[in-house]
Amino acid sequence: MLKPKIRFLWLLLFFFFIGRQIRFSGADIGTASQYVPPYTPTACYGSDFSQFPTSNLFAAAGEGIWENGAACGRRYSLRCISGGAPTACVAGELTVEVKIVDRAATSVSQPSRPGSSLVLSNTAFQKIADPAVPYLNIEFEQI
Repeated sequence: MLKPKIRFLWLLLFFFFIGRQIRFSGADIGTASQYVPPYTPTACYGSDFSQFPTSNLFAAAGEGIWENGAACGRRYSLRCISGGAPTACVAGELTVEVKIVDRAATSVSQPSRPGSSLVLSNTAFQKIADPAVPYLNIEFEQI
């Protein structure tokens, strides 16, 4: 039988090497839906068209991340986990980065599913999902 000190050292070494292999994620789990033009005016920048990234990869913030407008301009990376259909996520294109330009609750165009964490522009949504799917389950993280 191993002595307590040796057992402790083995456990310490085990957790040291295993701990190096484990990645802890700061990402949240939520839902994403989409909205379509018109996108202006927005709660963040009004009718200023320069607010939109040239890639058209932007989103409206749901109430959980809106924070009284502090979300404006933030960038989020999100990953498609699943959706309302087995083939909801686009194979090989599971992540997208978006800029927050609006508040989902007050956007001119209504989201395809109310209560979403993020409401993506149709360009951003179609990059990672089948546009016919009304919502996605996502993992998202501020970058």
